[in-house]
Amino acid sequence: MKTKLQQLLYRIKTLCNQRCVRLTPQRLEVLRIICQQTKAISAYDLLDLLKKSIPKAKPPTIYRALNFLLLQGFIHRVESTNKFMICNYFSEPSHAFAFLICDNCNKVIEQTTQNIKEILQQTANVSGFKISYNIIEAHGICKQCDIINIS
Repeated sequence: MKTKLQQLLYRIKTLCNQRCVRLTPQRLEVLRIICQQTKAISAYDLLDLLKKSIPKAKPPTIYRALNFLLLQGFIHRVESTNKFMICNYFSEPSHAFAFLICDNCNKVIEQTTQNIKEILQQTANVSGFKISYNIIEAHGICKQCDIINIS
């Protein structure tokens, strides 16, 4: 029986084959590391972890892999923290999402929400503005940290 990580990586490999793009061993390893994280991770923290399996890895290795994974929609960049995380909805490349970022534990929750996309589009239409890309991030306290603070 395959683990969740194995199933996820298999789905991504299949998508890469369908898209005729190369998921190189370095890209796959960066993706595997990101998938194993419980929180968003910085490029330099990724590099430190990558060096365990690819000792000669350098910053360009990470940034090339991250650019590929971002372009394919497999990961997200959390703009306000400059960290990366797996996209939970990568099979739906045009999904609208918001990041809920806990300022206490740094957990990032990706929440899909069609209403946000519609509200932004309506606001843009009033000004004659065409949205090409949007990032919505909200900072606060997650449920687990809030319970800890109450106790």
